[in-house]
Amino acid sequence: MVHAHATSWNQLLEYLYENAWTPTLQRFRPSFAFRGLPDDSYTLNTSLMRMGANYAQIEGHLLRNFKKYALRNVIERDSFWYWLSVAQHHGLPTRLMDWTFSPYVALHFVTANPDRYDRDGIIWCLDYKKVHQQLPDTLSALLEKEGADVFTIDMLTPIQSLREFDDQAEEPFALFFEPPSIDDRIVNQYALFSVISDPTVSLGGWLEQRPDVYRKISIAKELKWEIRDKLDQANINERVLFPGLDGLSRWLRRQYVQPVPLSGNFQQEKATSE
Repeated sequence: MVHAHATSWNQLLEYLYENAWTPTLQRFRPSFAFRGLPDDSYTLNTSLMRMGANYAQIEGHLLRNFKKYALRNVIERDSFWYWLSVAQHHGLPTRLMDWTFSPYVALHFVTANPDRYDRDGIIWCLDYKKVHQQLPDTLSALLEKEGADVFTIDMLTPIQSLREFDDQAEEPFALFFEPPSIDDRIVNQYALFSVISDPTVSLGGWLEQRPDVYRKISIAKELKWEIRDKLDQANINERVLFPGLDGLSRWLRRQYVQPVPLSGNFQQEKATSE
């Protein structure tokens, strides 16, 4: 595991695109999933884990009732993994975790909330190919059959419940899958989900035992306004990532937030480093 600390835009880009060259393809196509957080003290705990002490016991109840009441919006014949993706997408606490193929989208979530500009941010970079090297044989065979690096919900359809998923191996394993294109938000965010075969195992704890599959990039708080302005100029913002009036309103509200001036020392150091 590599933990880098970015204090300039150029340095940050170097860290984000480190090891991006893929010799077998002769292209810059890294096998990384990215997750950006506004505070480097935040952990990789799922929304289900944040429900309280008995979260593992209520997982099935949440999904069963979601499916019961959401039936008018989701076709009954849709697979279990489609239901689970829709639930996560609309805010139900699940064991899924949101990731993106785009480092710029991850940077958006580091800088989307100006109230968190007083603390360093962080981006997690996970090599999903290395994560999938530790899959049980049944799931590895599905990837190999499709010649794929990441699962789709169609590939996972033979597994019809989380209990069946958990029973694929004795030891907890993790995998990444692409959600269906439910709406423009998923498409524009270049999204994918991670899932672990045990609701009580945090991804952060699982990764600690496998330091070769990930790296972390902490982002100096003084750099956040520059990142935010450059992302806006590149059209990476709420208006694009959350299409509709809600995203438009969030984008406009943030546009008129007054920045806190950088300290003179940081500006001087930044100019020197560049």
